[in-house]
Amino acid sequence: MICRPIYNSSAVVSRHLTSPISSFSRFLFASSSENNTHVSNRNPKSPFGSPSRVQKLIASQSDPLLAKEIFDYASQHPSFRHSRSSHLVLILKLGRSKHLNLIDDVLAKHRSSGYPVTGELFTYLIKVYAEAKLPEKLFRTFYKMLEFNFTPETKHLNRILEVLVTHRGYLQKAFELFKSARLHGVMPNTRTYNILMQAFCLNDDLSIAYKLFGKMLERDVVPDVESYKILIQGFCRKGQVNGAMELLEDMLNKGFVPDRLSYTTLLNSLCRKTHLREAYKLLCRMKFKGCNPDIVHYNTMILGFCRQGRAMDARKVLEDMLSNGCSPDSVSYRTLIGGLCGQGIFEEGNKYLQEMISNGFSPHCSVSNSLVKGFCSFGKVEEACDVVDLVMKNGETLHSDTWEMIIPMVCKGDDSEKIKMFLEDAMNVEISGDTRLVDAGIGLGSYLSSKLQMKRKNVRERRLL
Repeated sequence: MICRPIYNSSAVVSRHLTSPISSFSRFLFASSSENNTHVSNRNPKSPFGSPSRVQKLIASQSDPLLAKEIFDYASQHPSFRHSRSSHLVLILKLGRSKHLNLIDDVLAKHRSSGYPVTGELFTYLIKVYAEAKLPEKLFRTFYKMLEFNFTPETKHLNRILEVLVTHRGYLQKAFELFKSARLHGVMPNTRTYNILMQAFCLNDDLSIAYKLFGKMLERDVVPDVESYKILIQGFCRKGQVNGAMELLEDMLNKGFVPDRLSYTTLLNSLCRKTHLREAYKLLCRMKFKGCNPDIVHYNTMILGFCRQGRAMDARKVLEDMLSNGCSPDSVSYRTLIGGLCGQGIFEEGNKYLQEMISNGFSPHCSVSNSLVKGFCSFGKVEEACDVVDLVMKNGETLHSDTWEMIIPMVCKGDDSEKIKMFLEDAMNVEISGDTRLVDAGIGLGSYLSSKLQMKRKNVRERRLL
């Protein structure tokens, strides 16, 4: 039994157990007794064999404290020099196990070992602090690089900023770091500006984001599609659609092809501002600017027209979809039918309901409800029955509100053969438990009661005969 030091994140303590160093020594000395043809693979002056074997032993340890002890034990011998990989592997092990206070010791040993400090080492360190969600240590890592006489690379700056802006209260620190980076010879690139512009837009600081965009141009940093998209979304979020459209024009004039999300954002914003003419022109321009409209763009335009009571214009958009090879979906039909019903154009709405079902889409209960309600309000009972019949044959369930509207109307109408067939279908649905016909009202109750009395009378008359 021997005593060996064990490390944790707060202090160094001692514990007694069978020493792993004996296993460590056996492993290493076994490597030194291998065939002499492999002498070139190990350090002839070291009793531990090659640094690569020590690195493998450290990497194989599931206990990071044991890995650190092996690292320290080997470091005590002046003839042994750890490989660079050993330092990197140990940093990751300690970081992922939250033994962060021990990392500084490994960094100091790495520096004193004479190895040149490389970007890879700090990439590992940034990764550790990012995974541990330690923004303050991440912030200080930039300046630690400078302490090691290493000029941070732009990718290091970007990764640090990327993590900092996701933590509450660290946006300003990220901005300070961005401003000081140039003073230390780190040149921000397009990605750097995009990270900060996105963060300030989401923080409702559009003016700062737009100033950063201006700084990009001043410093000959070329914006990309993402840069424009971030600002377009920022302007639209603030309701400044004219500013967003100016950015789009600037983007197009410089030869950029806006992505689909940028167009969706602009169309939605224009429609909400009731600039429907401009929105429709933008939709038509898209395919000539290298971005074919998709179902989302068309549906946004259909919704915009329907919201403003222009369902017939929305119908034109649906026709444009088909001519441009884009098939409507259930949202397209549901929005259009709702808009038509809202304007009292029920026959046209019924036509699109039939088209919707024939194309394999299941209508939402709100669609059939709107049509039935509309037809019933004008006393068009048979048309309302046709809607219900069509929906039921498609295997859809009607909402109880729909039954409550139509059943009293049917009971007041003529006792035609068509209405009788409809009622029989409704009663079958009630028996299956799919719909609560009991809520349909007094008219349905009176009808069912009278029908039952008639059946009983007929049965008694047959028995007398």
